[in-house]
Amino acid sequence: MAAAAAVVTVGAGLGLRTVAAGSVAKYGGDALYTVLLLALTVLVAPRLTPLRAAGTALAASWAIEFLQLSAVPAELSRHSAVARLILGSTFNAPDLFWYMVGAAAGWLVLAALRPHHPVAAGFARASPRPRP
Repeated sequence: MAAAAAVVTVGAGLGLRTVAAGSVAKYGGDALYTVLLLALTVLVAPRLTPLRAAGTALAASWAIEFLQLSAVPAELSRHSAVARLILGSTFNAPDLFWYMVGAAAGWLVLAALRPHHPVAAGFARASPRPRP
């Protein structure tokens, strides 16, 4: 399911670029970037809670954005279209907000799809038992 979500997310990003321009395409793409990272996180670590998976995707998005404060992503992007797609090239502070939007949206969808996730169910078991 996570692999299919990743493919659908890439399709949504490409579709967004086709039908929208400017801020809608840019910031919508930022949110979808984090949704894609969330899907890939779930693919690699399916037992993570929805909140941890979303937090991991958000942290990765932010880390990549802050890496853009250095010259490394811009230099790599000059030599590779793949690097440009993954790393970007220039820091843009508003992107940080839109990554949060993507993480929150992805978290909501994932939590709705996995209401009985084993880790979530563990919260009920983790409560202290009354002693006899």
